[in-house]
Amino acid sequence: MFKRLFLTALALGGGCILASSAPAQEPVRVGMVLEMSGPFADIGRQILDGARAYMKANGDTVAGRRIELIVRDTTGAAPDVAKRQAQQLIANDKVDFLAGFGLTPNALAAAPLATAGKTPMIVMNAATSIITTKSPYIARVSFTLPQITAPIATWAMKNGIREVYTLVSDYGPGIDAEAQFRKTFEAAGGKIVGDVRVPLRNPDFSPFLQRIKDAKPQAVSSSCRPASSQWLS
Repeated sequence: MFKRLFLTALALGGGCILASSAPAQEPVRVGMVLEMSGPFADIGRQILDGARAYMKANGDTVAGRRIELIVRDTTGAAPDVAKRQAQQLIANDKVDFLAGFGLTPNALAAAPLATAGKTPMIVMNAATSIITTKSPYIARVSFTLPQITAPIATWAMKNGIREVYTLVSDYGPGIDAEAQFRKTFEAAGGKIVGDVRVPLRNPDFSPFLQRIKDAKPQAVSSSCRPASSQWLS
């Protein structure tokens, strides 16, 4: 993934490290804007661990230039924090790339800065469909929620499930997942018997689950944070 990060970023930037005007000894600075603490810290840690593991296995230089990861912690879904960090990375740290972005609000907040600074921005997890439309400097190396939701809806119908209740987090990816599941499931003849959107920072799912239980659906389709999942039960 990390190798693809650089190849994609170079294509976006319309340049090549080999042709860079920077001195050979200057590192390639990658500003990693990640959720390293708070309820979404598992996302940030996995992304950073993956980058470091690739560098350990394959080396930390590209075309004779050392790769330097500069990590900033958004502390969670905090677009104001992510925007400030991206600005500092571009203006003060002079990064060659922005990368990371586990959550949609953080990625969307940084997108205008990538455009203004002409800085390639690699989204490594945030899954709302519209993210890549927000800047010509953005590439995504992960997925979108509709990509994995549509097959689950198709699987449900093929396995005799006809009535489903949807439970999603009330932000971009959850709404994407809800809309795609409904579209695919209803097009195949299924019925959505109810839906609920849970506040992103909500720690207690009990009242929502009771509401679903009372509706007596055959199954539940869920895409919720921080219990990040796309499941049918």
